[in-house]
This record gives sequence, structure tokens and C-alpha cells, in this order.
Amino acid sequence: TTSTAKNGDKVLNLGNMNPQVRAVEYAVRGPIVARASEIEKELQQGVQKPFTEVIRANIGDSHAMGQQPITFLRQVVALCTYPELFEYSHFPADAKRRAQCILMDCGGKSLGSYSVSQGLDCIRHDVARYIETRDGGVPVNPDNIYLTTGASDGITTIMKLLVSGEGTMRTGVMIPIPQYPLYSAVISELGAVQVNYYLNEENYWALDKDELRRSFNAARNYCNPKALCIINPGNPTGQVQSRKCIEDVIHFAYEEKLFLLADEVYQENIYSEGCEFHSFKKVLYEMGLEYSSTVELASFHSTSKGYMGECGYRGGYMEVINLDPEVKVQLEKLLSVRLCPPVSGQVAMDVVVNPPKPDEESHETFMKEKKIVLSNLAEKAKLTEEVLNTVPGMKCNPLQGAMYAFPRIFIPPNAIQEAQAMAPDMFYCMSLLEETGICVVPGSGFGQKEGTHHFRMTILLPVEKLKVLLQNVKDFHIKFLQKYA
Repeated sequence: TTSTAKNGDKVLNLGNMNPQVRAVEYAVRGPIVARASEIEKELQQGVQKPFTEVIRANIGDSHAMGQQPITFLRQVVALCTYPELFEYSHFPADAKRRAQCILMDCGGKSLGSYSVSQGLDCIRHDVARYIETRDGGVPVNPDNIYLTTGASDGITTIMKLLVSGEGTMRTGVMIPIPQYPLYSAVISELGAVQVNYYLNEENYWALDKDELRRSFNAARNYCNPKALCIINPGNPTGQVQSRKCIEDVIHFAYEEKLFLLADEVYQENIYSEGCEFHSFKKVLYEMGLEYSSTVELASFHSTSKGYMGECGYRGGYMEVINLDPEVKVQLEKLLSVRLCPPVSGQVAMDVVVNPPKPDEESHETFMKEKKIVLSNLAEKAKLTEEVLNTVPGMKCNPLQGAMYAFPRIFIPPNAIQEAQAMAPDMFYCMSLLEETGICVVPGSGFGQKEGTHHFRMTILLPVEKLKVLLQNVKDFHIKFLQKYA
């Protein structure tokens, strides 16, 4: 065939490809981000713009935004990767002990060997101890721990097991709106049914059990709602759920026989006074045997968030409890098809769950570095909320946790008209990017109540740069309101 062959001559084309894949959308790396990359190239080629650089506030990628790695984590991974470093005296003994322990568990004592599909045994035992300590002694079976390629991979795997049925019996998955678009994307890819329940923006994005009930009852008319996803602390909304709220959710799942998925990757990121992280696992156990022995729960954690920000390692774990033993066999089969999660990511996860102890030499530095990251984020959360709330036509709830602001923006009718087929907040975010170089994600990519508009931005920039970004957003918004008044 010649190179001028039309797409219709291709074996695989848009018309005959998997329609479920075509339906997938992922706003965090969507059209806005593609345009941001084009603008960066234009700037390199000397095209004149009203700004000198693109500021990417679209994705929670801490290190890309200048956050420094945690020394101990990198030391342990380095020692595992290149054992010759054991000879060097400036690697502390506690880092060497961690690495030694992990390498003993690796085939051929090398990080380059596959691990078992569930992840290295020694690391799963460390994860089990970590959860037990975190949850005040709630028992953990290492057999229920699965190391994963970031939390995303675990979430996708559990969803695959859940989806079945045809027509009105097709599996429905309840997700919060606004949501992290991984959920809607996986639901599309698997051909499941997305069931929206709305968080209450007027009440700091709280989850309301009456809304869960409304959503569930409506969904039963067109699908079989089988799973309920919770993101706590919230992404993109940054709320931290109260203990009472978690009890309500568990009670609801128990009553309606729903499988719970608790996305808890931001559990270290809590900033507001009076807010505290409660894991679903802990609350489930404290509610008594009737609940803790029956409610099926998968909870997820990751190296990408928290104070670590080690997104590139793709480290994560899930704990799955009360799973039917026969389904557990199927889960392990599914995991074995992918061989194993990246072993370097498993090592990074181990350091998160097994940090230096108070009597070890790296403890002081580790605690200092961790505190710097988290207190910086707390400062930036407060700053972001304060500045955005001084902007006319913008309202931002407190950033209680996670690493994003999700302000509500007023978009004048004239701007909505000019946006035409484009979602109004997409039009707004495109205009913001073209005029200021600031890349944020429209609220429509996460879902929002009909008639409301938002955008999501990360608070990860260095504080001075964040101040500039917030000032530029403010100036832009005021001009935008004037232009379309």
C-alpha cells in the first residue's frame, strides 16, 4: 500500500476500534494539557506571548513542581538498585538494613527479578504492621495486602472483578461528583454504568447519606449498583470526611450490600484544624463484628501523594477484606497475568510504611523533611483558599486536605454563549491558558452540579510562584468578567 492510503484502509480505525476505549476521557491530561504543550513549543521557537512560561497546575505531580525527594526513601531505593553502594560509609546503617532485608527477599538478591504477583513478602508484612499501627491495633492479615502499580492499578483491578451482567443488570458503580476522572475512565473502559452521587458544596463538599440513597434508588431502575467509591481526603474537592460520615457510608453499604472502594491516597495530607483522617478499615472494625465480618472493602494507598510525592515509582498497595475466597483466587489470577508491580515502586512503598524509627540514625532528618513538606502544603492550602475568596465571582471551600483547590467560578452568560459547543469552564480554562500561561483543569472534567462551573488547580508550586499564579488568576478573572459583562 502507498503512504496515501486512507484511514479506511487500516485494519484498525476509529470506526472499528473498541468503542469502550473511545469513550474514555481523562481530563487531567486532556485537551487543555495538549494545548499547554503546544504553547511551550511556541515559546521555545520565540513566539511572543504575554507570559514567559507555562505553569502546569493541572496534575498532582509534586516533584515536577520542585518538591525535594525524601532522603531516606531515595537512599534505600538506591542501595537496592546498586548494592555496591553498601561499601559507602555515608549511607546510614538503617537505610542499609532496610535494603538488605528487601534484597534477601528478591530472586537472585536483585531488584531486577520478578517478585511474586502480590508483591514481595517482606514488604507486605511491613504494610500489614503499618496499617495495624495506624488503626490502633486493628488486626491485618498480610495475605489481604496486594502491592500495586500506584493506587490506580489496584482500583482498576478491583473494578474488573466487579463488572458483569447485561442491560438493566449491568454493574453500576457509585462515584462522588466531583470525582477523580480515573473512575469515570475505568467505568467507560469496562462498559460498567456510572452512578453519580453529588457532594454538598454548600457544606464543605460533605457526603450526605440522603443523597447516597437518592442516587442508589434512581440507579436501580437502569443498572445493578454493586460498588460504592469514596475518595477521602477528596480529590478534586479537598474535604476530609468526619468519622460520623464514614459510619453512615459503611452502614449504607452494609444495608444495600455494596462493595466499598476507599481511595485513601491523601491520608497524610490533612491541613485544617479539627480535621483528622479516619481510615474506613478502622471505623469498620470499631462498628463491631456484624459489620467488620461482612462488609467487603478494598482500600488503596500510594507513594505518589502524601509527603513523598514519588509519582514516577508507581508504588502502591491495596488491602482487600471480606472477599469471597473463590473470588480471591480469581483476583490473584488476574494479578499474575501482569507478573508483578515494579519492584522499585514496591521498595519505595516499603519506606513509606516502614520509616526510620525514633532510635535510628535517619529518624531526625526524615521527620524534619516530612514536616517541611506537610507544613508547606498546609501554608499553601490556606493561602490559596484566602486569595481565591477575595476574587469577585469566585468562591472556594477550605482545603482541608489533599493538594488541590476546586473553586466555583461565575461565568457570565455572554461567555457561555461565546463558548458555544465547548463546556463553559473549558472555554474559561483555555482563555486562562492562552492569556496567562496557567494550565488548570475545568470542573466539567471531574463532574459538577448542573449550572455550576469550577476549575481544579494543584497547590504544589513553590510558595512564591503560587502567589504569582493566584494573583494572575485573580487579574484574569476580573478582566474576564468585565469582557463578558
